[in-house]
Amino acid sequence: MASQTAETYAAVGVDVDANDRLISRYRQLATTASRREQLDSIGGFSGLFDISALTGYRCPVLASSTDGVGTKVIVASLADRDGRQSESACADRFTGVGRDLVNHCVNDILAVGAEPLFFVDYLASNGVSEDQKSEIVAGVANACRDSGMALIGGETADMPDLYMNGYFDLAGTIIGVLEKGNQITGEEISAGDIVLGLPSSGLHTNGYSLAREVLGLRRPRGDDDDEAYYAECAKILQDRPWGASEPTLADALLEPHRADWSDLGPHLPMVKGMAHITGGGVQGNIERVLPSTVTVSLEPSLWQERWDIPPIFDLIQQWGDISSQEMYRVFNMGIGMAFMASPGDANELLNLLPSAAKLGEVLPAGGGMGGTCRISGIDD
Repeated sequence: MASQTAETYAAVGVDVDANDRLISRYRQLATTASRREQLDSIGGFSGLFDISALTGYRCPVLASSTDGVGTKVIVASLADRDGRQSESACADRFTGVGRDLVNHCVNDILAVGAEPLFFVDYLASNGVSEDQKSEIVAGVANACRDSGMALIGGETADMPDLYMNGYFDLAGTIIGVLEKGNQITGEEISAGDIVLGLPSSGLHTNGYSLAREVLGLRRPRGDDDDEAYYAECAKILQDRPWGASEPTLADALLEPHRADWSDLGPHLPMVKGMAHITGGGVQGNIERVLPSTVTVSLEPSLWQERWDIPPIFDLIQQWGDISSQEMYRVFNMGIGMAFMASPGDANELLNLLPSAAKLGEVLPAGGGMGGTCRISGIDD
């Protein structure tokens, strides 16, 4: 029998008035991330983008990718529950996951050689404030602007029956463009080519389920108001395992994902193949772009001597007693993007990209090893 008590949408956890107020804030944020090809503003049923107004393309091909931030959002939620944190620190962390979302997607389409055009986001939550939602979308807008992309729409959903109080999920779709015939496929990679890379800033957006397990940040399995659990998480996240003057564990875990379009985009004609190091780790992602005629050999000392590898990787490995093979299978291990070029182009790219490093080389396939990637000292 139906309840005789009058109910409202807000009473069951969906505040339409709050979401209406947010649209105005989102629209203002989106004005900071726009392109001349954009035909309307945020708030309509669909975002419009005039591809006929694009310049520099004779036969444009669209590229798309959809992704999320994964369980990194749980770390952001846990860090926000720590009452000792300043309001600005918490805002930075919510803004950071917005950047994570966009930058991950930018690098996904960069791997095929596409220029980012526009983006739409999806934010679903329970018990996340208007200010927090606005901070997340501010991160999305800022990252779109930094990559020359328009934020043309999105969706915000309150789902109290699906998410625990204070938690949210974040996903988005990017659309990019490239000239037909210029897509980077990896098919031209050949023996003698050089493997280069750009660094990661940390875990980026992958491996957080394992990281949280190792670090004691598992999501509660029962009462979502388990204050003892949240207090313990706050203690863990505010630890400074690398020294009193070093970042907190929360800062290390929530360091935003790098976007590589502005660095690598102008030099794509020299690139034969590219792998965004995401889920699946180093070898798994590089193998996705290799032809069966070659194999790749990586030498960790080459990039470890060039870059300061984020110490969060070593901490997770030590605390979890995780093998090196598993670490490279799950995490990016300091490599954000790997790409292949001829020896001459590789030397030029190293000169043009100060943050780039040589990772290894491409060898002829032999003994059934075609299309594989091996890491010296790890896969030996």
